[in-house]
Amino acid sequence: MNKFIIKIIVLFFLITNQSIAEENIMILKLKDGDVKIELFEDVAPNHVKRIKELANSGKYDNVVFHRVIDGFMAQTGDVKFGNSESKDFDLKRAGTGGSDLSDLKQEFSSLPHDRGTLSMARAQNPNSANSQFFICFQPAPFLDRQYTVFGKVVEGMEFVDKIKKGDQNNNGAVTDPDKIISFKSQ
Repeated sequence: MNKFIIKIIVLFFLITNQSIAEENIMILKLKDGDVKIELFEDVAPNHVKRIKELANSGKYDNVVFHRVIDGFMAQTGDVKFGNSESKDFDLKRAGTGGSDLSDLKQEFSSLPHDRGTLSMARAQNPNSANSQFFICFQPAPFLDRQYTVFGKVVEGMEFVDKIKKGDQNNNGAVTDPDKIISFKSQ
């Protein structure tokens, strides 16, 4: 009888852990393919909650990668001015807007900004992250403990690498930028 109860308990924990893991997997659809992203809810719970809220309500759909610097990162997430299907779309202002939600308090951690890391963009104030984020093409250790790491690409980084790059002489600004097709929980 005891072995049966132990097996039931173990099975319960395995199923529960799998469900928790799956709820922290997002799919970022890009023009060249799907990117599977793992969110780090245990490291940056408020940022993960924000990303999920905006993504699952469709706010990131059609948002452009307005700043992309080859060998560094691709920035997106301006849901106010960066949505190419919105009446408020303004490529010149993309990168200056956010969501209607309040800014987030920083959740800096010891996680490094490695290739494939997702991290929140912000202004000078460490507590000013809102909706914008970036994906690192290469390690960027100078960003460690300065920006909130909230996830990592686990499949499909080759599609991130294909995002149209911007003008390095103009801080990575992209003319005719690529966009997020959709961003949703798995």
